[in-house]
Amino acid sequence: MTEDDRSGAGAAREPYSKRARDVPSGGLVTLLGSDQARTAVDLATGTPAAPKPADQLVDAACSMLRAGVHQYEAPAGNAELRSRIAGSFTTPADPDTEITVTVGGTEALFVALLSIIDPGDEVVIFDPYYDNFLGSLALAGAIPRFVPLRAPEWRFDPAELAAAFTPRTKAVLLNTPHNPTGRVLDREELDHLAALCEKWGALVISDEVYSAYTYDDHTHVSLADVPALAQRSIVVGSLSKSHALSGWRMGFLRAAPEHTRVLRQVHIAVTGGTAAPLQRAVVNSGVLEPGAWRPADELQKARDRVIEIFSGIGLKCCRPQGGCYVMADVRPVTNGDCHDFATALLDHAGVLVVPSTVLFAEPADGNAYVRIAFNKSETLIEEAARRIERARRTWPLATV
Repeated sequence: MTEDDRSGAGAAREPYSKRARDVPSGGLVTLLGSDQARTAVDLATGTPAAPKPADQLVDAACSMLRAGVHQYEAPAGNAELRSRIAGSFTTPADPDTEITVTVGGTEALFVALLSIIDPGDEVVIFDPYYDNFLGSLALAGAIPRFVPLRAPEWRFDPAELAAAFTPRTKAVLLNTPHNPTGRVLDREELDHLAALCEKWGALVISDEVYSAYTYDDHTHVSLADVPALAQRSIVVGSLSKSHALSGWRMGFLRAAPEHTRVLRQVHIAVTGGTAAPLQRAVVNSGVLEPGAWRPADELQKARDRVIEIFSGIGLKCCRPQGGCYVMADVRPVTNGDCHDFATALLDHAGVLVVPSTVLFAEPADGNAYVRIAFNKSETLIEEAARRIERARRTWPLATV
């Protein structure tokens, strides 16, 4: 090779990795980034504005910082915190061999995928989905195999789920309660999933960050509570939603010991550990003690009020069984699609919701729906109601 050949060999080379190029562009982030969106009443993002973090948590964090807790914690997480998390499950876990504290649920999800996925492996995922799932799958090099959840109950067809499995299926990625639909997977559905995973030798990564929020007569069933899935599951948890601590980045993984050994190796390589003073603050605050924190009643009232507001202007709302989002059908009030409705709602009322096209593998499948977050304060929800009511005086919805 000549000197000229060497100097120009990389001139046309793509500077970024394929995995980075494959990460979706983040439609939700783009959608929420405008100046108009930033001044609106936010019923779009799931960042908790309710419930309010417990006062004792804030006090405990300040105490830990003042006490000089500023250095590394054990990579797997503070031992007392792991013990509290392990005891919070219906089926208790071993804190020493089955629990790992992570930098939020996002790191937990990514660690789980990196631990079991090789590029080209297939992962079964329900559609619609939590938008961060696709980015994590892309970075891991996984190929998603989508299984639709059918409105209005947002259930999967067992035959369609079975058809999604192939010899290349390495895992199933799900969340329950489900973002965005609010479905809580029941025991019959999980047993069906377990049979397929056993047949194909697949694991399940279960994002259960909304486990504290179920409503009416619905009960969250962790995959760790299903005997046939206990050894095949990796449970992702977080305090971000349950305790309104999204900025603390406090998540965890639960898995069988043989999985945990690998998860911890990857966790150490990715982050090295989680903030020591905040881990100890959670322990000392007592919020993880049985019965110490029961926020679901507050959010159920918020859910019902949000449904009342949007049903009142003609949308058909799917009542969620859990989580913090309502999926609302806009077709009764518009000749357009969800983007037209969301844009008009922002323009006329200054209220922000999410057009659901960004939550579906085929955007057209989400044309009929907007996603509305209700983990908001009563004050914020009532301000949204006032704005919408004022806008209705001059805004003929049917012409959107």
